[in-house]
Amino acid sequence: MSADSIEEAASLIDPAFLRTPQFSDAALSRALGRDTVVKVETLNPLRSFKGRGADLYMRRLAAGQHVVCASAGNFGQAMAYAGQARSLPVTVFAAHDANPNKVARMRELGAEVVLAGGDFDAAKDAARTFAGTRPDYVFVEDGDEPLIAEGAGTIAVELAPLGLDALLVPVGNGALISGIGCWTKARSPRTRIIGVCAAGAPAMATSWRTGAPEATGPVSTMADGIAVRVPVPAAVDWMREVVDDVLLVDEEDILQALRLVRDTLGLLLEPSGAVAVAAALRHDLGPGSLGAVLTGGNFSPSLLDELAPDPSRTRRPASPADVGPGAGPAHT
Repeated sequence: MSADSIEEAASLIDPAFLRTPQFSDAALSRALGRDTVVKVETLNPLRSFKGRGADLYMRRLAAGQHVVCASAGNFGQAMAYAGQARSLPVTVFAAHDANPNKVARMRELGAEVVLAGGDFDAAKDAARTFAGTRPDYVFVEDGDEPLIAEGAGTIAVELAPLGLDALLVPVGNGALISGIGCWTKARSPRTRIIGVCAAGAPAMATSWRTGAPEATGPVSTMADGIAVRVPVPAAVDWMREVVDDVLLVDEEDILQALRLVRDTLGLLLEPSGAVAVAAALRHDLGPGSLGAVLTGGNFSPSLLDELAPDPSRTRRPASPADVGPGAGPAHT
């Protein structure tokens, strides 16, 4: 993986995933207490950044290869989309409790979806075993394949003209932040690269700090896209070279960020897509300009209920006119 390769990727990837919106919103910046640029990776055919890396990876495969991967949903959609465009079959393994909207979308895009295991990492083990018994099948692991990280790294190329002091990046398997960090440290070394993990899935944060992959027990977070229990060793090594810090955010932080983005930008994100904003709300990041990558908008059916306002907080207090003598509907 190199900055030169990432720049080359920016000229190869399907334009549908490139040059995504990036802007500073006054209301959001006021709420965060500093000028903040958002990079919106939800306005594309997949509603996530994953199409960048999947497209770059798939264009290097030979005709007739059958791709196998594991996914919480967004990576699987991206592989299915890129495979369909090149007539390459794709099989995606997902956990039994995977977001049903994401599962349906993977199938709609042409992937065979196999539900296996109690979480993402168990599904990944099943995918690896499945591919290993079939000579014409290739298993690809998000976080272990440099091309996928290089594709994701094109986000940094697009953000470069803004000259940001710090950039907040969600961390799942680590491909996104590794690609962004690789290019940024080579071309704009003063920009701090800060990863964000859910406190209920801290494996990548812990591993980055210790320098060795450290699996955790069961994860517990609404942010399914970054709910990693078993770190990818290659991604931990990459991150150690290019990441300045990794922060944790709680579930309430994520909910607050989701509501804030909805109310200021008019965007409905999935929980993992909002953790960069959650980190800006929770942590003191020092002075200077800040960027936040909004990584995905494939939310679960239940999220809208969680984001609904509390009626006890939004009910208008009764006024004397409402309850006094003669109160009733006005006539015009």
